[in-house]
Amino acid sequence: MFSKSLILITISALVISFAKAYDPSPLQDLCVAINDLKNGDFVNGKFCKDPKQVKAEDFFYSGLNRAGNTNNKVRSNVTTVNVDQIPGLNTGPALHIF
Repeated sequence: MFSKSLILITISALVISFAKAYDPSPLQDLCVAINDLKNGDFVNGKFCKDPKQVKAEDFFYSGLNRAGNTNNKVRSNVTTVNVDQIPGLNTGPALHIF
């Protein structure tokens, strides 16, 4: 029994040591989405604005300050925001505000 457990632990440790889940060279740190096809690089399905032209407004959405309808079974609402509402989220995750 002890030897089977030791073998299982050893194999698991070896398998885990070979799995590395990180990106050593990220594609781009900042990519504010634009609809201009002539200017910018294509990343994540959108073209990126020149980093020198990025403004604070690219990371702002005015719809997050409004309360949503919570008249449902779970009495909650999720406001989903994506790159179409906040262009600065192009290389970031989707944002959910509860």
